[in-house]
This record gives sequence, C-alpha cells and structure tokens, in this order.
Amino acid sequence: MAANLPHLCDGPPRASTSHRGGQSAADRALECFDVSGYATSRSVVEPAARRGASALSPWIRHGVLPLRRVWSHVAGGPERDVVAFRDELLWQEYARHLYARLGAATTRPLRSGLPGTRRPTEADWAHLDPDMACTSTELDALHQDGWITNRGRLWLASEWSVRLGLDWAEGEDLMFRELLDGSRAANRLGWQWTSGTGSARPWSWSREQVDRLAPGRCATCVRRDDCPVDPEPATVADAGLDTGLDTGLDARLRRDPDPSATSGPSTVQRSGAGRPEAVWTTAESLGDDDPAMAAHPDLPVVFVLDDALLSRLRLATTRLVFLAECLADLSTRRSVEVHLGDPAVVLDSRAVATTAAPVPGHRRIRRRLGDSVAELHPWPWLVPPHDRSVRSFSAWRRHATLP
Repeated sequence: MAANLPHLCDGPPRASTSHRGGQSAADRALECFDVSGYATSRSVVEPAARRGASALSPWIRHGVLPLRRVWSHVAGGPERDVVAFRDELLWQEYARHLYARLGAATTRPLRSGLPGTRRPTEADWAHLDPDMACTSTELDALHQDGWITNRGRLWLASEWSVRLGLDWAEGEDLMFRELLDGSRAANRLGWQWTSGTGSARPWSWSREQVDRLAPGRCATCVRRDDCPVDPEPATVADAGLDTGLDTGLDARLRRDPDPSATSGPSTVQRSGAGRPEAVWTTAESLGDDDPAMAAHPDLPVVFVLDDALLSRLRLATTRLVFLAECLADLSTRRSVEVHLGDPAVVLDSRAVATTAAPVPGHRRIRRRLGDSVAELHPWPWLVPPHDRSVRSFSAWRRHATLP
C-alpha cells in the first residue's frame, strides 16, 4: 500500500486490529460463530466478551461470505436466536434491493415533511464532543478498527443527525470512509432510518441505554454529571412535526419500472466475445463463491483499483488494506492480477466473465465494456428482488420470497 498507492493513503497504511480480509479469515470467523443467545445479546456494546453481534459484516459486505451461506450456517440453532439473526440478514438484503433500484437517489430522503438540517463544518466529525464517553469511545474504535457494533453506529448517527441536527448524508459519507463493511446500501439505509428520513420517527437514546449496554462507560465520562442524553432528548416526532410519507417520494419506492435491471440476469448471459480469458471481480464479490469465479476456476482473476473513484472517496487505509488482504488471500488459491486505473480502460478488448453486482458503478462499467463482457453471471441473491413496494422493510418483506 505504501509503495504503490501513497496518493490514496491519508497517513501510514495500517490494518484493522479486529478483522483480517480474505476467505480464510472469513471461514474461521463463521465457523466460530454460535447464534445461541443472539436475540438477547446482539445489542451489547461492551464488554466485548458479552457481545452477541456476529462481527461478520465486513466479509458479508465484500461477498466473501454470501448471505445464503451465513443464513444456512445458523440452521438448527435456538429458534428465537435464528429468527432474530436471520432478520438482520434480511435487512442487509433489503438494503441491497433498495440501492439496486434507486442507486444514487438513496441520498435523497425516503420520507418527507422533516425539517432542514445544518451543513456540518469540517471539524464536526473529528470533534464530536470528545467528552461524551458513549460516542467518543465508539468513534475511537471506528478510527482504529474500522468496525463497531450496530448500537455504537446508532449512537454516533443519532448524535450527529438527531441531537446536533447535522446533515445525515454528510455523516453517512464520513462513516462510509472508515467502515470495513461500508456500503452505500446498508450505510445509507441505516443513517436514513436513524435520522427519521427513512423511518416513522428519528431514533434517539438515553443514558439508561448506555448503562445497560455498555456498563461502566458512564462512570468514566467527563459529562457524567451533565449528561446531554439524560433524559432522552426530544425528537422531531415528539415535537409534533409532519413525517408524512406521501409528498415528494420517489415513485420507484412504490413500483419498480425495470425489475430486470434491478435483479440482473437470472441465467448466464453470453456475448459474441467467445470464451472469457479472465474473471473480472470487484469489491462487491471477493470470495471463492463468486459465481463467475466458481464457473472458471482455471482463469486468472482481475481486480482494478479505480484510481479516480478512490481518489475522490478518500477511504481510510484500514479499508484499503482489508481489500488488499482479501486479494492476497485469494492469490494463494488462484492467479490474481491487480491493476490501478480506469476499469473500462484496463479491461478494454479483453474477454471477461463477471458477476452482475447490484451497484450502479458495476453497471456503468459493463455498459462501457460492451461485448468484452463475454459472460455475465447472476448475482447470488438471498431473496430475489420483486417489483412491489420498498418504502419500508415491512412493505418489502410482505412480497419477499424467503429462503
């Protein structure tokens, strides 16, 4: 990283202390995960030994652990815990469906009638009240590891967008840069849900919740005698403001005008380029179970670091190192090429097989490549996308065909 990508690194590259990239690390983590007790301990923040969270999300986000495999792994566990855990996997799938349908439009509020928010200053994220132990501890862990629990993410997002009234999209972008599992699908949905632009009301928390889920943290807090979240701060909904659903909604939330584009192909599509000479993969699908990779175990895998995109995103080096670890691990089992540049230019005139990742960037590059995409393999959905409402998780689930 330091030798080849110094222009993409803000500071010395370093690896996460909690997660290693790659199939080998993912397989070990999944094998060790026991779903028993998940329903009652999934929200525990600390001590780490009491957490029920699986911490599998970085590998799930990068396709190293497909959702269907993780879904199957917990079969036979205690019913209450299996249901609770699988519900979280369905939230991941819902986020992917929503993003596959709306793309960049997920930056716009999914609900209307909410008040305007203040544009943050450059210092807001770095100095998110360092005296509040509930949020500053989570922010430190995010910087160090690139991963924090879902409850920790809720505390940060709610402090930013609900209590301080800062623009949720700006906060989402800052968190996206650091999370090992950062995806525009899940991260944007989480921030919209927390801020109230994608849920019935904004989400806030109180000191009682911190005491219960991270016992002892409040005792170390500089503001323990002047706690800003004790009692729970008033929310937009408490103020009686309109959070109606019917004004200004994107029509695609109710119906999908092009389900085939959202879903991608249901069978392998072949162009006139003949047999592929390589497998093109992206950060969406870096595991052995990638359909295009599995179909061509003899072909080299080509991964292109999109220089312009990464220069714009300014991802934390922990994220970049995690990707490099995934590729290094993959290279122990098959030939891997890593390029830096414009993916469409690097792959031009080279017949490739690839899996139809449900993200706008992959679609744009495929269009530029044209017939050079010799084979387009279906994305391994846990739940096939439908053309009905995705206005909420419950609306989406009513029409979802579960495994």
